[in-house]
Amino acid sequence: MTDMNILAIGFAIAVVITIFKTARIVPQRSNYVIERLGKYSRTLDSGFHILIPFIDKVAYIHTLKEEVIDVTRQTCVTKDNIQVGIDGILYIQVVDPHKASYGINDYRYAASQLAQTTMRSVIGQTDLDKTFEERAKINEEVVKALDEAAYPWGVKVLRYEISDIELPASIKDALEQQMRAERERRAAIAKSEGERQSMINVSEGQKQEVINLSEADKQRQINEAEGRAREIELIAAATAQGIREIADAIQQPGGQNAVNLRVAEQYVKEFGNLAKTNNTMIVPAELANIGGAVAGLTEILKSTKG
Repeated sequence: MTDMNILAIGFAIAVVITIFKTARIVPQRSNYVIERLGKYSRTLDSGFHILIPFIDKVAYIHTLKEEVIDVTRQTCVTKDNIQVGIDGILYIQVVDPHKASYGINDYRYAASQLAQTTMRSVIGQTDLDKTFEERAKINEEVVKALDEAAYPWGVKVLRYEISDIELPASIKDALEQQMRAERERRAAIAKSEGERQSMINVSEGQKQEVINLSEADKQRQINEAEGRAREIELIAAATAQGIREIADAIQQPGGQNAVNLRVAEQYVKEFGNLAKTNNTMIVPAELANIGGAVAGLTEILKSTKG
């Protein structure tokens, strides 16, 4: 191989290296931090860029996408002195590549460690029962504390989620017993409420039955009274009509004789009935003067009419 060939190959390699050092394509949602002679120069956004070979260099590469960090399980002590193991997931995003490059050495590790210490502090102010009931509130407090601390790093803490809470075996047993007792209590309450409602329904039914029977009896008595009143009214009207017709008939020719005959017949009939119902024989003082008695009754009728 001649010297010319070696020189050409060397020149070609130098050109390739120069192009590689000069031209840079930044992907979407990424930023490149450029240093010139060891000092921060600028931040490149997505697209094609030209650098000065051997003077400019890409010092840091940051993604602007949301990042998920698994926070290692840690042991925390609650306000009521119960040790629990907590796993968490942290969601962060780089908003300032310059601060993320020069504000801290490793923002991911720092955010994870800060999440652990903040969680221990928040759990230490919370009772065990509330760690389950107020997860959302605990997460908000952790995010608030992390976001304030991570601001100088150019990092935005979006949210924190407690993925798991591990309890000691003794506490699990106690909680299970408590839950079982609570379920039994609720079942007993539900049963008693059902029995109480059943008794109320039965008593209401009996009450309504008594009311219905009394209303029916009241209506029956009213109907019977109205019927008797109507009966008396009709009998009285019929009796009055009959009396008027008898009075009119007496005024007709021969009517007086018919009345005398009728009275005499009734007198003899009733006297016979009286004799049948008594052991003692009753004989009128004036047995032969029956006609006089009839005439006397007739006079009474006349005087009554007058």
